Amino acid sequence: MNFNESLEKLTSLVTGDIADLRQLLIALLIGFAVLLFFIYLSRWIKKIVRSRLNKRTEDSLLAAFIAGSIRLIIMLFGITLVLRFLGLTGAVSGLLAGAGITAFIIGFALKDIGENFLAGILLAFKRPFKVGDIVEITGISGKILALNLRDTQIKTPDGKDVFLPNASIIKSPLINFTIDGFLSYGFTVGLGYGCDYQKAIALITLTMEQVPGVLKGKKRPVALVTEMGDNSLQVRVNYWVNTYDRKQPDVEVRSQAILAVLKALEKEGVPLPGKIIELKSPLQTGKGSI
Repeated sequence: MNFNESLEKLTSLVTGDIADLRQLLIALLIGFAVLLFFIYLSRWIKKIVRSRLNKRTEDSLLAAFIAGSIRLIIMLFGITLVLRFLGLTGAVSGLLAGAGITAFIIGFALKDIGENFLAGILLAFKRPFKVGDIVEITGISGKILALNLRDTQIKTPDGKDVFLPNASIIKSPLINFTIDGFLSYGFTVGLGYGCDYQKAIALITLTMEQVPGVLKGKKRPVALVTEMGDNSLQVRVNYWVNTYDRKQPDVEVRSQAILAVLKALEKEGVPLPGKIIELKSPLQTGKGSI
């Protein structure tokens, strides 16, 4: 083989590799463009489905979950299409089929994801809570913000965002404090001995009915004697609030209720004794010296 023949052979190999590389780059660009198309398409369809469902149902949690599930299906279809276009479907299938340990690891890793996804479907249709409900799950209490495909987002009273796996919610007891919108609160007042107890209790009840945010009617506030303390008669004041009333937050209603009751009792001259502790030194008792 002379020099010219060797040069021609080398040139053909290089140009062939460049052509193959060019085809690979073009295929990757087309695959990337198709993937971007399905990403934006899934977002657009999710937005449309969610808006349509929100108009037909008041359960925004279920609407968000169904829209998210549809977007996931579209994305999986798009990824599968891109892999088939690049010719990687057979390679991936062969790799998983030939490598048993790899398939086992992937299956074990996806076990929790699949479990949480199925649990999310059950939560979406069973609907033990909705957005805005105050719940307690596994010792964590807060307000429901969103139900995702894998987890549920809860906002705690101190501002923390907690993401609980859906499977753990299904397996654990769930307390919903506001499933019907009503929540009961209470506080204790000590009345001094010797006052007009009936009048004081009636005054407490009347004052509570005038506090903004405190419900009336069947859920009207009540004041009941609970026990006789060391230096005061203990009266428990219970009242109900509507948690769907965003204009009157629960904490503000509680603060206004306590202040209103104290002011009303003080105005009528009802004694409100505090806890008195008497301390005696050895000099006072005569049993010791310094």
